[in-house]
Amino acid sequence: MIIRQAVIRQGRRIICQRSLATTTENVEGLESSLDSSLKETHSIEALLQNESSSNVPNISNTTHATHSTDSDRNVVAANASSLTAKLGTTLTPHYEPHTLVNSPPSPAEITLPLLLASQSHLGHSTSLWNPMNSRYIFGIRSGIHIISLDVTAAHLRRACRVVSGVAERGGLILFVGTRKGQDRAVVNAANMAGACHLFDRWTPGSITNGHQILGRCPMRVVDEFDRPIPGYESNLLERPSLKPDLVVCLNPLENWVMLHECGLHGIPTVGVIDTDANPTWVTYPIPANDDSLRCVSLIAGVLGRAGQEGQSRRRARAENGDVTYHPEEFEVKTNKENDVKTGGDEEAIHRAGGSG
Repeated sequence: MIIRQAVIRQGRRIICQRSLATTTENVEGLESSLDSSLKETHSIEALLQNESSSNVPNISNTTHATHSTDSDRNVVAANASSLTAKLGTTLTPHYEPHTLVNSPPSPAEITLPLLLASQSHLGHSTSLWNPMNSRYIFGIRSGIHIISLDVTAAHLRRACRVVSGVAERGGLILFVGTRKGQDRAVVNAANMAGACHLFDRWTPGSITNGHQILGRCPMRVVDEFDRPIPGYESNLLERPSLKPDLVVCLNPLENWVMLHECGLHGIPTVGVIDTDANPTWVTYPIPANDDSLRCVSLIAGVLGRAGQEGQSRRRARAENGDVTYHPEEFEVKTNKENDVKTGGDEEAIHRAGGSG
């Protein structure tokens, strides 16, 4: 036992001495590596300081200026466009719905594919149809009536001739469309035709009781070129409110009161008639889909373009001296009415004095 303990003690001392020797060797190696890295760092810093202290030459505009001009850039752009022009696909012809409002077609450009693309042929369910529209229906598809596009094109061309004729004779046209989204098409068509527009609620009695509802609305006298003529303000005070010579209604179902008033006063009307509406409500029906904003925009744009053509013909005739309206006639008529009223009053006074 004594010998074993002595051996163990001697072994532990030997192990401790060896571990101390390896630790000192590792420490000496780390110190030498740190010294070498510090020396390298100092040498790099010295090189950087030498380079930064050296003067950098100035850049000359003559040696480093860009010699590219506008023509060179145009050539580069043309070459790039020629290389990329063959990439992708081209769809021609293609349908552009926004052109129906911005640049509507003329009456001569009405085609069946155009009406088909604007969904003019789609009617209502067969359970909602009006039997008065049987002559406008082409057939039935999936429980929905299909409107004949041939009939739609024919009736639309007829309505265009009516609008163009009224505008050519200086008549007052009113475009009405009170459904949501129709205001832009209505205003654009009225501006092209030189007409009035209504995209809000129709006030009942505006025609039958116009002297009470529209009595204070301002009026003006214009010449053959639609330029206002001053001096007639006093003669316009006692005149009744103006009535339209033609009314174009894009949604007759909601404006049946207006159509009834137009019928009482003999005002012709043009209306978009769907399969659930009564075509006898209007004078010139246009069988089409009144629920489609594309269809309504197309019809309003075509009618507005027809009115624009009529206005241009009227102005061309006025430049040649063919004027259908003269302000002197209005003045003579007003003076005659005043003379008749004055003469009647004098006669009544004379009679009263003679009887007394």
